[in-house]
Amino acid sequence: MTVGVVYSPVFLEHDTGEHPESPLRLEAVVQKLQETGLWDNLVHVAPPPASVDDLLRVHTGRHVDYIRCLSEVGGGRVDAETIVSSRSYDVALFAAGGVKRGLEAVVNGDLVSAFALVRPPGHHATRDGAMGFCLFNNIAVAAAYALDTLKIGRVLILDFDVHHGNGTQDIFAREPRVSYISVHQSPLYPGSGAIHERGAGNIFNIPLPPFSGDDEYARVYDEIVVPVASRLKPEIILVSAGFDGHWRESLASMSLTIKGYADIMRRINALAKASCGGRIVIALEGGYDLAALSGGIRAVFDVLLGNADAPDPLGPSRENDNAPDIDPLLMRLKESFDLT
Repeated sequence: MTVGVVYSPVFLEHDTGEHPESPLRLEAVVQKLQETGLWDNLVHVAPPPASVDDLLRVHTGRHVDYIRCLSEVGGGRVDAETIVSSRSYDVALFAAGGVKRGLEAVVNGDLVSAFALVRPPGHHATRDGAMGFCLFNNIAVAAAYALDTLKIGRVLILDFDVHHGNGTQDIFAREPRVSYISVHQSPLYPGSGAIHERGAGNIFNIPLPPFSGDDEYARVYDEIVVPVASRLKPEIILVSAGFDGHWRESLASMSLTIKGYADIMRRINALAKASCGGRIVIALEGGYDLAALSGGIRAVFDVLLGNADAPDPLGPSRENDNAPDIDPLLMRLKESFDLT
């Protein structure tokens, strides 16, 4: 398997101070991949910066100028949780450009799949605003580039971050060539992602209740995500990968394990092989417990490389007796998405 990793130390220069979304996240991931030997088995792809024109496919000029100007004056807070430093605008260009470069390598056939280990994350950034730790919408920049320049006709974005990707939905809600499927916790920040939010019929939200874990995610993927995605016949699959649904996370209330993330990725990988020649481009979103984040990303790379599952050093939650009954939710989803 020709699997790429998009990474650069430039991503460490987005200075958020004492904050969950910090450079420590990528430092822990790289260390884990190096310790396990996976780092040397990957094709390393250097990220170029995105151009302003790349950003303007999905963002307003006012938003791009605001982030640039805020960086130029030394930074500040966009809101209570979203921080801009003096280097953040430039780093955010590399983050968007990194996902775009991974996409190019996969579409051109240089790689079968690519994982862009980037920050700041992106899926909360709307067309005209930054929020939720996100400045520019990295996955949206790549998807728009796929449509406009690479002439991809059907793009599927799968989002398994525990928080709904409201920005991605906002940007593509009326773009029928892009379909968006999000599996997320509800209720939870940012409060969007209800089943009835369908856009132009291309939005598929799967709001799971708190304490959903490996079994609930497996059922959702088998009974909802894979059937819907197969019907869409994507030419490439883009993934917003957040690892904040792990049971150790303090910013959510889910019960996924590292094995659960491997199972999710295995289903996505099989879907890609069946629908689009295995072409997958992954962009890192959330995940703030360093052990869960690095372990989850290691598991994703093992799946992409065709390796056997590594042991899960964190194991399952000791408080996994609260698993919800999702049968009523599955019935409603099947009715809403014409799967009955």
